[in-house]
Formats: sequence, C-alpha cells, structure tokens
Amino acid sequence: MKLYIVPTPIGNLEDITLRAINVLKSVDVVLAEDTRTSGNLLKHLGISKPLHSYHIHNEHQTVARVVERIRKGETMALVSDAGTPAVSDPGFLLVRACIREGVPVECLPGPTAFVPALVNSGLPNDRFTFEGFLPHKKGRQTRLQNLANEERTMVFYESPHRLVKALHQFAEHFGADRQVCVSRELSKMFEENVRGTVTEAIAHFGEKTVKGEIVIVVAGKADEKRKSDDEDED
Repeated sequence: MKLYIVPTPIGNLEDITLRAINVLKSVDVVLAEDTRTSGNLLKHLGISKPLHSYHIHNEHQTVARVVERIRKGETMALVSDAGTPAVSDPGFLLVRACIREGVPVECLPGPTAFVPALVNSGLPNDRFTFEGFLPHKKGRQTRLQNLANEERTMVFYESPHRLVKALHQFAEHFGADRQVCVSRELSKMFEENVRGTVTEAIAHFGEKTVKGEIVIVVAGKADEKRKSDDEDED
C-alpha cells in the first residue's frame, strides 16, 4: 500500500533511473497523464502494467477513488508525460490527499526540466525562484509586475507559440537588457540554449518557428544592479 511519484525522462530515454524502472515493474497500477505517451515508455522498458488516466482535467474527480484503492492494498506509481509529477503537472492534489489519509507517499529523484536549464544558463543559481507557467490571460500582467523587483534568478516554463510574446513582456517589465537563457528541447538531439539579453533572444526566436518544450531563465534585478556597480568600479 503506497503511492510512488516516479519522474520520467524529459527527452532522452536513457535518463530513466534503475530505481524508477524497478518501481514501475513492482507496482499494481501506473497512473499516467497521457496513457499513450507512458505506454510507449513502458513498452520501451519492457514493462507491462495496467495504465489508468490521471490528468489535470479529471484530477479532482479521480483523487478520492485512487486514494481509496491504495488504502485497500494496491500500490500505484504516478508518472507525467515528462519530468517529475506535480511540478507544473498534475499530482499535487493526489499527494496531499494521500498524506491526509495516512497513505505512504514516496517520491523518487529524477529528471525535471528546470534544473538543467538553470545550470546551463550561467546565471546565479544559489538562490532562485521557480515560477512555472505564467497565467495565460487573467493575472499575467499582475504576476509580471510583482516580479519586476525580484532579486533572485527566475525560472519560467512557456509554450513555443507564446515564447516571443513572453519575451516581449519580459522586456517591458524587466528591461530589454535583462540577461536571459532560453532552453529548448533539453536532453534531446536538437537541444538549444540561447543566452543573452531579452532583446537578443527576441531577435533569435522571432525569425523562426519555435518547437519543443521551453524553459526561460531570467536574471534577477539584484544581479543587474551588481553588474552595473562592477562596471562603475572599472
């Protein structure tokens, strides 16, 4: 009787851990954000397990039923399409419900997109804030206004078709010369990390069709001030 949170590769299938494979082999049921995507991964690993759908559109309706099944003795693994479940993916409600009901929860360490993007950026990572996806419409401007004076490095997820729009909004609220790193298709064959100012990133991505998963790392305001102070000393 347990719920395992199992991270899955964000691109390169070799990033699956031995422990994740062993857990997926041992559980009774795998809860998947997309059963087709997870089915392909299990097939690649040579694992055959019942797959049940668990995604953002059915999360509220499914939680109580899943918790009850685990309490009756089943062991389940929750996976997302890529990365660690509950990090900008469904899973938080289920983990919280299990904890409240005394159901053991164990989260395995493993792939998540923002960590390699943050390290790849070359921006300070001793202190950072993970913002995930910005609101699509309502609340988006307010969130950006609130982050304008954030001194820590900021990490955002964004969809390809909203990337250039987001960069323009960063220029408006953070400044066109703010340093950023845009990471695309991390761990895959065509991985790309574009570093520079917001203006330079807009120029790069505004000239082509953008595909793949996107992570944007943005320098905090304090780093910009420190850079200016260093230049004054020179």
